[in-house]
Amino acid sequence: MRSATSRFLEKIGRPRLLVVGDLILDEYLRGEADRISPEGPVAVLRVPPRGPAADRRLGGAANVANNLASLGAAIECVGVVGDDREGETVAGLLRSCGVGTRGVVSVGGRPTTHKQRILGQRDQQMLRVDREDPSDIDAATEEKLVGEIRRAIETADLVLVSDYAKGTVTARVAAAAIAAASERGVRVVVDPKGRDYSKYRGASAVTPNRAEAEAATGVPLGADAALEEAASRLIRDLRLEAAVITLGQDGIFARLRDGNVIRVPADARLVYDVSGAGDTVLAVVGLALAAGGDWETGIRLANCAAGIVVGRVGVATVTRAEVARSLEGRISLNSAPGGKILRPNELAARLAERRARGEKVVFTNGVFDLLHAGHVETLRFCRELGDCLVVGVNSDRSTRAQKGAGRPIQPEAERASILAALEAVDAVVVFDEATPEKTIEAVAPDVLVKGEDWAEKGVIGREFVESRGGRVVLAPMRPGVSSTSIIERVLERFGGKAGAG
Repeated sequence: MRSATSRFLEKIGRPRLLVVGDLILDEYLRGEADRISPEGPVAVLRVPPRGPAADRRLGGAANVANNLASLGAAIECVGVVGDDREGETVAGLLRSCGVGTRGVVSVGGRPTTHKQRILGQRDQQMLRVDREDPSDIDAATEEKLVGEIRRAIETADLVLVSDYAKGTVTARVAAAAIAAASERGVRVVVDPKGRDYSKYRGASAVTPNRAEAEAATGVPLGADAALEEAASRLIRDLRLEAAVITLGQDGIFARLRDGNVIRVPADARLVYDVSGAGDTVLAVVGLALAAGGDWETGIRLANCAAGIVVGRVGVATVTRAEVARSLEGRISLNSAPGGKILRPNELAARLAERRARGEKVVFTNGVFDLLHAGHVETLRFCRELGDCLVVGVNSDRSTRAQKGAGRPIQPEAERASILAALEAVDAVVVFDEATPEKTIEAVAPDVLVKGEDWAEKGVIGREFVESRGGRVVLAPMRPGVSSTSIIERVLERFGGKAGAG
């Protein structure tokens, strides 16, 4: 069963967004660095003698626009490039991904912001070279940008401001974007920079990372109470609708003006490169809001998308299809927080979120060795009893204690991964105890399900669940189907040599 967030993603359509900010060219020069120069204590990078060695990508506000284009939105970009080859490259790359560039202003005597990264073996960064002029653009260029913003906003559903402190988002440009949006009743979401956020006053939201939020508010950010204090200050001082603070491996924290708090655990699998993750968060939150979604939906989608891009080298984009697959748990079936196989502390956080939305939690457990049709039918039966199905799986040790030294056939990691691949299952937790009693108490399900063959044995956890107002349900069993019977048939057919043939 698809989640509400997944269903929303399917219906987003093609909203129109205006992106204002610092346009950057990111360049990656790859080669092999396997020796030290005899001229000095530096590595020698050998680039390929033929074919392109440099990979040029859109960065900063241009990366925000590229992410939105990849996600199927209609985009216009307003910003500044230099009258140079790099500026031509930025404009060309934007046009090639379908972004409107009428608002991209070329300025003579000012270089296009250009970041060149030198990558050695396995794409490890060795050096970064920046060419830029971070001073504020002049008054004449400001006037051009303000005019482009007022023109482009007439057809925009939402405005995103990506401030990299490279001189484009001056106080005048920020104020013009916010004022023009306010006149049309359009939201403005800002990815801010610096310590003084006063130029963003009147925007709908800001999306700083942890360090940026600390610098702007003076609040050391550790526990959720400090996060809430910092977010509250930003909302009060800037008259915001929401403050969204990205926390890297700790996910995203947001507070809304009405006092509601949204806390989403990190969705990253393997973190390879965090470049541009904030751009992705800004883009996806903006996309969701422009399409009529609420803050929680936008933040959950953004968290999921950021978890995908940090697993890639350099600034990267993500598609709706990738986000949809990740939401349904089909990309990574591991113990990372974004997957379905969860450690107890991760499970508690995930269930708190589900319950906060009023969802009913169902729990069942078993060994699930050699998953078969009977298991699948039981799990579907369980899922129909609520909104979130948690499956407890006996560890290898507890399985041996229960079924003998020859079991399980499949190790716990494989059994958990197979269960996590099923659409009916929302979360999987492996328990090591002889019974699932402690796990049941940790999950505190609204509905506890066991097979009807437990009617006479007594269902473990019944008293606890019923004492909390929950109920116990016995699931119908498929006759003649069990892991044991499958093993016996295999041994019979192959004469005790199940690996034969």
